[in-house]
Amino acid sequence: DRPGVVGALTEATNVYPVAAGYAPFPSAVVLSDAASEPLLTCFAGKTSGATTLFAGGASKLFKYDANDLDLDNVSQTGGYTATSWDFTQFGKVVIAANGTDILQGWTLGTSTQFADLDAAAPTAKFVTVVRDFLVAANDSTDANKVYWSDINDETNWTPGAASQSDFQIIADGGDIIGLTGGEIGIVLLERSIVRMTYIGSPLFFQFDNISRGVGCFASGSVTQYKGITYFLSDNGFYQCDGQSVQPIGTEKVDRFFFDDVSGNRLDEMSAAVDPIKKLVVWNYFATDGNPAQLIYSIDLSRWTYAKANIDAIADLATAGVTLEGLDAYGTVDTIDRTFDSRVWSGGDLLLAGVRGNQIVTVDGENLPANLTTGDVQLQGQRSVAIYSRPYIDNGSASISIASRDVLSDSINFGITTTANSEGRVPMRSSGRFHRIKIIPTGDWTTAVAIDVELAPQGIR
Repeated sequence: DRPGVVGALTEATNVYPVAAGYAPFPSAVVLSDAASEPLLTCFAGKTSGATTLFAGGASKLFKYDANDLDLDNVSQTGGYTATSWDFTQFGKVVIAANGTDILQGWTLGTSTQFADLDAAAPTAKFVTVVRDFLVAANDSTDANKVYWSDINDETNWTPGAASQSDFQIIADGGDIIGLTGGEIGIVLLERSIVRMTYIGSPLFFQFDNISRGVGCFASGSVTQYKGITYFLSDNGFYQCDGQSVQPIGTEKVDRFFFDDVSGNRLDEMSAAVDPIKKLVVWNYFATDGNPAQLIYSIDLSRWTYAKANIDAIADLATAGVTLEGLDAYGTVDTIDRTFDSRVWSGGDLLLAGVRGNQIVTVDGENLPANLTTGDVQLQGQRSVAIYSRPYIDNGSASISIASRDVLSDSINFGITTTANSEGRVPMRSSGRFHRIKIIPTGDWTTAVAIDVELAPQGIR
């Protein structure tokens, strides 16, 4: 959001922040064969050292077969009518919510198809785990209602003296838009954020409003990492630690996002965390109709942007592949991910998602990157940019320059020049303000900096 004249980068595309600069962001690579319908999201259930991958479409739930890459239909009889899916795991049971059907359950290791979790289980859009309770919210009749199961029993939803199951209607704040769990629950409503805390009998849970006026704008924007909930409000991106709500996109990306996002496709937004790189990634559809990603570094509080081809992004863990199972992925020459990818080992966390009818993982070849500086100037006077030297670890770069005399002039980049054997890029461009576009090349790992030599230019 900052103007280029203040010296900040004006563009950082297909990269993610690291302490000493920027690293390349990988492309999305197909993991599964095609399901019988387009997918909305995917999820990994883990138990006893084994990982099982699931995906959801508008009418079916699928289970991934790592041996032949098939997505097998494991829906309940009759299928579903869904526009979204929300998954969680409670013990050995994977629970799926879609807002139109009773919560669906799959017991890892024994189930062969999904089924109603319990006849009394709610029909809810969102599901999570808070302490020892399965929690669901926003059912088909009450969009501001929160349910919880009996303690350590996801099948008991009947309130009473013999059960801790109950419900709470949150009277102010509008509809419930999202839900996250852990030691406490965070209920995200349209106009407020509410903390859900276990207090024991007779009320069981206490609900405290920790943010009035700032709520959640898109259900797919909600994700969580290490007890911190990240989400989009109607004025930008925020994080919530259960005590307070803090902006993270102000004067950084908030204006850019609302200018770039296709407003009528906000309901297709999705969010996930890359736990290895410690990134929060929001996937959305831009005004040009293509998917895009906003990337936030949790540790560095810095943002970048990417254009990976992903319909919806998700957290996933790998199912693992045997040596015999490698045949399903192609030959040594055609496999499109490295052999040190986490895909090959079972249970490892990685960033993933869906594209069309297939599951994809974000571990392919590096996307073509672009880093554009702010306006470089020589003490406010006209100058000539003579050469530049990009510092690209384990690689090189191609450079182009846009020079202008006044800030109202249009920004037009010239021809792209590749660095020579000494790592220098000769340039000859005059003006008062200069912007440099850096396109890293080769098997690069980190874009660190760029030196630009400017010489004063007299007036004739």
